[in-house]
Amino acid sequence: MASSTTSSKRPTYYEDLRSRGYSRRDFMKFTTMIAAYLGLESTGVAQVTEALMTKPRLPVIWLHFQECTCCSESFIRSSHPIVADIILDKISLDYTETLMAASGHQAEASMRKTMEEYPGEYVLCVEGSVPMGADGAYCCIGGKSAIDILQEAAAGAKAIIAWGSCACNGCVQASKPNPTGATPIHKLVKGKPIIKVPGCPPIGEVMAGVLVHVVTFGRIPELDRVGRPKAFYSKRVHDTCYRRPFYDAGLFVESFDDENARKGYCLYKVGCKGPTTYNACGVTKWNNGTSYPIQSGHGCIGCSEENFWDNGPFYRRLSSFPGFGIESTADEIGAFAAGATAAGIAAHAIGTNIMKKKIIQSHVEEGRTSAEELNHD
Repeated sequence: MASSTTSSKRPTYYEDLRSRGYSRRDFMKFTTMIAAYLGLESTGVAQVTEALMTKPRLPVIWLHFQECTCCSESFIRSSHPIVADIILDKISLDYTETLMAASGHQAEASMRKTMEEYPGEYVLCVEGSVPMGADGAYCCIGGKSAIDILQEAAAGAKAIIAWGSCACNGCVQASKPNPTGATPIHKLVKGKPIIKVPGCPPIGEVMAGVLVHVVTFGRIPELDRVGRPKAFYSKRVHDTCYRRPFYDAGLFVESFDDENARKGYCLYKVGCKGPTTYNACGVTKWNNGTSYPIQSGHGCIGCSEENFWDNGPFYRRLSSFPGFGIESTADEIGAFAAGATAAGIAAHAIGTNIMKKKIIQSHVEEGRTSAEELNHD
């Protein structure tokens, strides 16, 4: 295969890193961080390190369709500079409309060269949904419709990564009445491994972790039933939320300006979708691990779930929620919800009251407020 001789000339990630002035210590910090995000054991750090030191840079084509570029923005603002300098900046040498230096015919020639020299080896990253209305006229690049570009690039791809909720489920442009016929990638491409990395936008470290997994192991990561990497989407935001004890105790914010909000109680009653949303927000967080929406006082809007824009008002509580166990996974939650019984819900209510009583007693003993005030809350 022609690609095998050409790929040997491509520098490794480590070689690129050293050429940019990074030390081996910087490199090891990066590989350790990524291995931790991927949930690998200590031996996994060695695997990631070895792969990035010895394997040629992964050829990547990064397409942009109907989206706001927030996924790329999130990626380049990852907490570790190597994510942008080594992963993304080197990717831009292949093709990405937003960040590459070339434009026009030069840009198109760069994409075509990658497709021809690395058939079956390059990874296709797609940011944005594809409009199928009006014969694809709503999104055209270089005189070609988005669907034509997608199908041509996908034909020789080793795997496809759908970045963000636009590519994974259509996001806001696919919300009712969906005037452009916005369509997610998995409904248009068949016969290729597709990794969904939803979120509006997804977390930068999550995006980097997915790419590093493909580089390290030569295959896509383990996915859940809807195609998301389990390393980052196996737990609900609710399960890792620091406000979870208040939920279990039945202590809720009733409005954003009440005393309960100032005390940091659970945001479930003001519309938080954390109990039905799978993402790593509460663990990885944003902006160098500084915060995430719930920590900033705003409920989760469920942006990594399908049809989140049409799943009811953002500030209205879920109509029902039986209290799934903390070990529930995306694969199990549907069956659990369908089989929930009145006895189970009653048991959850009893447990909630017991927990609430303990928290009230603790607050009273610490002298922070009166029992009457807590009972009123």
